[in-house]
Amino acid sequence: MIWASALLPAGAQVIPPPMKQAPAEPSPSVVISPAPSRAQDSARSEDLITDTQVLRRIDSMRRANTSRLQEIQTELLTLKSTATDKRRERELVTELGALRRSDSLRKARSRRYIDSLKVNAKGFPVAPHTDTLFYVYTKLGPFSPQERAQLTEEKIKRLEKAVFFSPDSLRIYPSEQSTDLMYGEQVLQSISENDALWHNVSRDSLARQHRQRIIEAVQAYKQQNSLLNIAKEIGLTLLVLIVLYFTVRYIIKFFSWVRLQLVAKEGTWFKGIKFGNYEFFNEQRQLSAVLLLVTVLKWVVVLLAIYLVLPVVFSIFPGTQSIADTLLGYVFNPLRRIALAFWNYLPNLFTIVVIVTVFRYVLKAVYSIKEEIRAGNLTIEGFYPDWANPTYQIVRVLVWAFALIVIFPYLPGSDSPVFQGVSVFLGFLFTFGSAGSLSNIVAGLVLTYMRAYKLGDRVRIGDVTGDIVEKTLLVTRIRTVKNEEITIPNSSVMSSYTTNYSTVAPTLGLIMHTGVTIGYDVPWPQVHQLLLAAAVDAEVLTEPAPFVLQTSLDDWYVAYELNFYTHAANQQARIYSRIHQNIQDRFNEAGVEIMSPHYRAVRDGSQTTIPASYLPPDYEAPKFRVENSDGQPPQ
Repeated sequence: MIWASALLPAGAQVIPPPMKQAPAEPSPSVVISPAPSRAQDSARSEDLITDTQVLRRIDSMRRANTSRLQEIQTELLTLKSTATDKRRERELVTELGALRRSDSLRKARSRRYIDSLKVNAKGFPVAPHTDTLFYVYTKLGPFSPQERAQLTEEKIKRLEKAVFFSPDSLRIYPSEQSTDLMYGEQVLQSISENDALWHNVSRDSLARQHRQRIIEAVQAYKQQNSLLNIAKEIGLTLLVLIVLYFTVRYIIKFFSWVRLQLVAKEGTWFKGIKFGNYEFFNEQRQLSAVLLLVTVLKWVVVLLAIYLVLPVVFSIFPGTQSIADTLLGYVFNPLRRIALAFWNYLPNLFTIVVIVTVFRYVLKAVYSIKEEIRAGNLTIEGFYPDWANPTYQIVRVLVWAFALIVIFPYLPGSDSPVFQGVSVFLGFLFTFGSAGSLSNIVAGLVLTYMRAYKLGDRVRIGDVTGDIVEKTLLVTRIRTVKNEEITIPNSSVMSSYTTNYSTVAPTLGLIMHTGVTIGYDVPWPQVHQLLLAAAVDAEVLTEPAPFVLQTSLDDWYVAYELNFYTHAANQQARIYSRIHQNIQDRFNEAGVEIMSPHYRAVRDGSQTTIPASYLPPDYEAPKFRVENSDGQPPQ
């Protein structure tokens, strides 16, 4: 009691505490944050028990020292000036010094021990409204830190509602076990030795700090809720609403003016949008779309203005300031998170930009090499110029695939299990859903490097004959002589045979052939001469010269085959038609009938099968000649 008075603030009175029920034996401890697993929770519980036991032992030593100090002081006051009493006084003074040194060591040990516990400790705030006055870290008696903080909050709130609040009535009452903050007969908070050690101050100093903060909080609350202040808040709210009204009104007027300006520019600013020959937007539709966009933008701005004014209105009244913070948080918290995420992602973004730039220049270098090979300026043995484009496409896909692999770790969310799961799922779908497509792609690559055909070649694939008009990794498209476009999967091309008529036609010439059968009564040299003449008249190649082959000697006729060369592989139908016309003309002019194969006629003296234009003017149809066995006509 003698030393406690020296620790009080100037002007403060030390008033003996009123009679009240003594609290249970304090058991200070520290609340440890929950552990993530049962094993760690069990270990943490054992540590908590150990900490509590240590603090109890230290507090027990403090109480014993305090009790002994009081006994020594009381005995020193009763001693007299006798020799015996002086000797006793020296003994007591020596013991008093030892107890004080022990108390200092105990305090230092307690402070070091509590400092080691601050790493995992959790404080509970005393915040009657929004601002936190102080934190409670230790328990006192049967009350946990959380319960102590809640009880103190409730008492401060009751104190705020007191009509005649006097700061001088909030006093500090030091005692042996704790220092109490009391308002009248009500104890607002009891501060223990461990509370003081937690903040590295004395109990009385911590009590003065809490007293000052409680007084300031109560006075601020009463000032905010005074009638004059409420009237000011209402007036300020009306002013904000008036400003909002005029703001919304002028926003609507501004957008109405914008609409009028846009309508006036219908013939100049809005001329429609076309994609090729299709008019996606005409002038009227384009103007209507822009006006709709302006209307939507107008209401978005109006609603945004109203939403931003609401936090201002709520922040005027102390009781609704938390609502204002919440409304602002709905807007600014996502923006702040987006900005922070973008700022933190900038290094990865720069890395991706550098990687993409490097790979783009690599592809440019590969493209220039491809162009040189395609143009024939660069020759690589065994590599044909027509391989340049497909090879470049393959290299480009591989380069970008490798670039994507390099960039993947730098993509936002690439380490997320959801992102990885989606990637695996898409890969699974691609693998099993494109099995047929993959076989066509592989077949397309093989056909490219087989050089079986190229664009413009006249080919025959299976039973389809025509010109190659498109060749991709998946399909090959052929246009027939009847302008029928047929699409053949590359896997089907690989599984069938391909005849290319255009491969050697420009150099060696394509050998075309047609057959005719003539009876044995016509000399074969004459037939050869007529067939070769028909080939020459068809304007086919004279070098190499056409030739005739006798392919068979049948029962009733001889089979002749006319062979001739041409560079125009894509004009086979026209050339065949011309050859067949010439064969008929030459044979008719020579008076040779093409009566086979399978040609039958019973002659009764009627006209021959040769067209009349090829017959002489005095031609007469022969008559039937019937003779007897002696060679004389019948009588």
